Amino acid sequence: MAQLSYRSLLETNNYLRNLSDTTYWLCITRTVQESKLFPMNPYMLLSYLNSFYRLPTLLREIDAATSAEELGDRAREVSLKVDTVNAAWGMPAFYLIGREMLMNWGLVRPGDAVEDVVDVLDFSRRFNLAYHRNDGHITNKEFGDRSQFLPERTLQVFQADLHGVVPGDRLHTAATKLVAQLSQYAFLAHCECRIGLHNSGPYNFGDNRQLMVRDFFELTEGDYPWLDGIATQLPFNNLTIPIVFKDTNFHLMDDWASFEAEPSYDASNIVAVGMYTSDALTDGYVPVGMENAENLAETMEQYREILNEATADLWKRIASWSREQMIDAGALVYSSVAKDFAHLAGTYRQDDWFQLDERVQRFKPLMNDEYGRDNLGEMVGLLGLPHQKANEYTMARYSGLNQNMLTGIPYSVLTDDDFAPTVGNRFSGSSSLPAKNGLWTTSAGRIDIDEYNRLAQGFKPAVLSGDHRYLDEEWVKWNYGSERADDLYRLAQRGSRNLEGRGAGLRRADVSAIVEGSSGADS
Repeated sequence: MAQLSYRSLLETNNYLRNLSDTTYWLCITRTVQESKLFPMNPYMLLSYLNSFYRLPTLLREIDAATSAEELGDRAREVSLKVDTVNAAWGMPAFYLIGREMLMNWGLVRPGDAVEDVVDVLDFSRRFNLAYHRNDGHITNKEFGDRSQFLPERTLQVFQADLHGVVPGDRLHTAATKLVAQLSQYAFLAHCECRIGLHNSGPYNFGDNRQLMVRDFFELTEGDYPWLDGIATQLPFNNLTIPIVFKDTNFHLMDDWASFEAEPSYDASNIVAVGMYTSDALTDGYVPVGMENAENLAETMEQYREILNEATADLWKRIASWSREQMIDAGALVYSSVAKDFAHLAGTYRQDDWFQLDERVQRFKPLMNDEYGRDNLGEMVGLLGLPHQKANEYTMARYSGLNQNMLTGIPYSVLTDDDFAPTVGNRFSGSSSLPAKNGLWTTSAGRIDIDEYNRLAQGFKPAVLSGDHRYLDEEWVKWNYGSERADDLYRLAQRGSRNLEGRGAGLRRADVSAIVEGSSGADS
């Protein structure tokens, strides 16, 4: 638990205000999420409440097992659900919006749950600082809407091993069709929201080329009970597809993992692709079908067929749900965005993340579509709730109005005692959805959750073991000729077709020359 002090409150309110400004900008500039199938506004509101009541206890347990800083280091090395949109932005924002709802209803005051707010934001801030260590920012918005957390050693392997494509060839066609299928499937699996998708970058690959890394999560049996028996032929739960574009500048990669480019995203500008998997048990990115271009194309075609069938199966399953089941599923997708922290720490319990707290269940009768729409619109769009007003002389960052989405903590809690310091432990919960019965799909195979937790508790990636953990990009710049740097880079190069064992000291042009030499030898 973070110590309650003037310093901790100053840091908490600073981070809270940045989240408030960023979230408002995201809400007014990005595409509105709508669904003809799911009651999205009601389930989003319930998810915020569930986050408020459950997250503090769960994060304290996780932090005691594995610190937020170490979790940030782990997440930086691979693609996990604890990414920009989920853990870096979503977790603290959802928690704080739940607090706003309760303040609007008069059920809590700004000083109430102060210990919880400080702990949640302290955990989030420490995670983000470690996760974004390579670029030195705490959010994508702070970095001018860029998302460049991967180290050079990983990017060099991508540059060396991705397969070149031209529009119309087998791999180009397979990749573009698979990405489209993955996007459709992940959207449905996540109750028609973007939480199962992630985009990061851009990274400069020279010659007017940029790399964007596209991630897709929860593709088969795992945490979501409704995916039991779905896409079981797929061997991996997460897939990462790095894509290199020519003549395209990705000038925006925001904290919702949305992107904008000039010219706009065009598949005909794709010049290289690859495919990898990773999870809480992988030591870096694991290549999938990357032996050669034909094998990668064939693998992508097979996965697309599996996911096409899985999409139809999932549609049939969801079509049988009641309205309450759709609301519960969507609320649990949103409120569980931090669940992969528990997987990394080996503390995961299904009921912690996939039940609605009994205190949240009390509010379900309010959540018709009209109330959900109007309440959400007032709170995160119009900022029209009375308590969101500041004094008449202030001008908010993006609107210029005296309105803020999120409410700060009054410093009077340091001297007064008229507040409730915490909401207490999580209460029992429930869900109208069928119970989870399947196994968990991991890089170690399909296993039960006890085995998953046991493996996670005993696992640490090699790049974070021993004296490797603090060898950051700044250290590499000054020590690239050392044996320690070679050892670090060789860890990332394990399994690389073209860079295995080459170590540190390579420039981008050196990698290009190695690839060209390898291509010449193959021909």
